[in-house]
Amino acid sequence: LSTVVSFDPTITEFDYYWIFILYFQVLKAHDYFPPWKGQQELYKLDIGWPKTPEHFTGQTFCVAVDSLRGLVYVGQRGDNVPKVLVFSEEGYFLYSWNDTVEMPHGIFVWNTLTDSSVWITDVGTGQYGHTVKQYSPLGKLLQVLGTPGNAGSSLIPLQFDQPAEIFVEESGDIYIVDGDGGMNNRLLKLSNDYKEIWLTGMNGSGIGQFKIPHSVTLDAFGRVWVADRDNKRIQVFDKVTGEWLGSWSSCFSEDGPYSVRFTADYKYLIVAQLNINRLAILAAPPVGSIGDCVMVHTVQLADETKPHLVDVDMKSGAIYVAEIGAQQVQKYVPL
Repeated sequence: LSTVVSFDPTITEFDYYWIFILYFQVLKAHDYFPPWKGQQELYKLDIGWPKTPEHFTGQTFCVAVDSLRGLVYVGQRGDNVPKVLVFSEEGYFLYSWNDTVEMPHGIFVWNTLTDSSVWITDVGTGQYGHTVKQYSPLGKLLQVLGTPGNAGSSLIPLQFDQPAEIFVEESGDIYIVDGDGGMNNRLLKLSNDYKEIWLTGMNGSGIGQFKIPHSVTLDAFGRVWVADRDNKRIQVFDKVTGEWLGSWSSCFSEDGPYSVRFTADYKYLIVAQLNINRLAILAAPPVGSIGDCVMVHTVQLADETKPHLVDVDMKSGAIYVAEIGAQQVQKYVPL
């Protein structure tokens, strides 16, 4: 500015400052400055979801969408609160259930052609904890994996210690990340009859090792994506063999990834970062090399919101965010 001011000493630096501000505003108004790729708006908050937020009476740790039936399941913790709440996709509260759930951590809805079921990872230390359980939509217990109440060693595939999350393929094959701070740090694949297909991981920072594997999901190309939370990276594996395919770390210097879910078109990966109250939207790689992560957009949430786990409606594309700090679930819809 001092160089410019020297051309006309009667105009002060303060005058030029406001001239430049007005000039840039005019350019922006006429679209001379398109938005940065990393800042294009992709989602907006649905302020009308849910219709009755007073039903959130505990800490909301997880959320799962039944895209076929238009239902949203929320897992919450607390004394004398219903552990599972069920809403319609429009936000109307429908019902709740509480039996045999102690401390829900992750939740997933598995759809078949004729029915759906709800899988919950329970990290409690009481008589129901350290298990992965399958329920009917109304809360009837159908299947228990693990030994209720007993934390296990990684030497035994179906003995869990604070299992963090589960993802179930259409075929019924199951992927479990175990655990959320316990002795196990591993990724396990089971067949639809609960037999081990492969198991990988141990505590550490090397390739294929984990420090709190916290969330798991699959893409459309046969790859398993794991939020390796305390290593501040995402690791990727072949779903057939369990072979390590690559990792992303450069996007997570501020905070590790807590949750991983793909958008309905598999173009983006949605990542929750709890400590900085942020949703990161990353470009999903096509078939081939994993490469490194590219941040496309971020959604900055309010302070102390603490987004923990997310899920995506694979029909509408809406993102649901379970927030521990705010004790609520919020819905973001694509623009």
